[in-house]
Amino acid sequence: MLEWAYEGVNASIPRNVGPECAFYLPSKYKIIETLSVSVLIMYLVMKGYRSISVPKNVKYINEDPTGRKILLVAMTLILGIEIGFKFSSRTMVYLLNPCHITTAVQLYLLSAKPSPIVTALFRLQLNFMNGPILAYVFPETESRKIFADKAMYYLQHGLMVVISYYLLGIGGAYTVEPLRDFNWCFLGYGINLAYHFWILQLAALPVQVNLSHMLCPAVLDPFEGQYYRLWAVVHQALLCPLLSKFICFSSNFFLTKFPHPSVINEQSPSNGNKAKTEERLGKCKNGSLHAD
Repeated sequence: MLEWAYEGVNASIPRNVGPECAFYLPSKYKIIETLSVSVLIMYLVMKGYRSISVPKNVKYINEDPTGRKILLVAMTLILGIEIGFKFSSRTMVYLLNPCHITTAVQLYLLSAKPSPIVTALFRLQLNFMNGPILAYVFPETESRKIFADKAMYYLQHGLMVVISYYLLGIGGAYTVEPLRDFNWCFLGYGINLAYHFWILQLAALPVQVNLSHMLCPAVLDPFEGQYYRLWAVVHQALLCPLLSKFICFSSNFFLTKFPHPSVINEQSPSNGNKAKTEERLGKCKNGSLHAD
């Protein structure tokens, strides 16, 4: 009944679709592994959720509606073109891949008014930046036959990182926890694992499409074998928080060296806000832009 959503998936690409990939791991092992990872998921989510805190009253510090609108329009166009290509090629199932979900979250963040929910979603999506980074390090564009389709792949994943940096520069609702606080990383990684093992795996099995490599490893996967997914759980547990903290740390550095235009304007003698500006930049240096 849903053949239109996956019948265009390219079967000529190794480990992309088909029974060989779907049954790469024995069914009994997949059940045991999923149950084991589910215990870890519940631990991470409960530990993170119980320890996180979100500012109650938040607002934009650096108002820049033009920049937000430009990024919102650009990413909306890119995602719209992506959906169009998926419809025309009958590969809509690929819209379940994590980067498309994160992109939808970023569109909401760019358009929503300041609120605790916006802050929570912003902090969580920073822990999903492993997706766009890995997309550049290990690009998978073999199934994209049209140049424009391949271009959208790189534009979307690149803009995901740009948006994260840009929102950090706005501040206010788009703030992060202190660098030493890893509770949002626990919660974010738990949600990430839950999406892969509880949603992507269940969606991939019936159609035998290797969504986010949940059915079989990539050809170049150095951890190829029965335990490749467990190895992925381990190395992504290191990569996700490291990338999140690196983005926050580097954003602090660039905001200090190259402050937001509105901050530069405040430094002019005409408005008498130089002390306020220096105080803000001092907080960027010492408090990693957090507002708890």
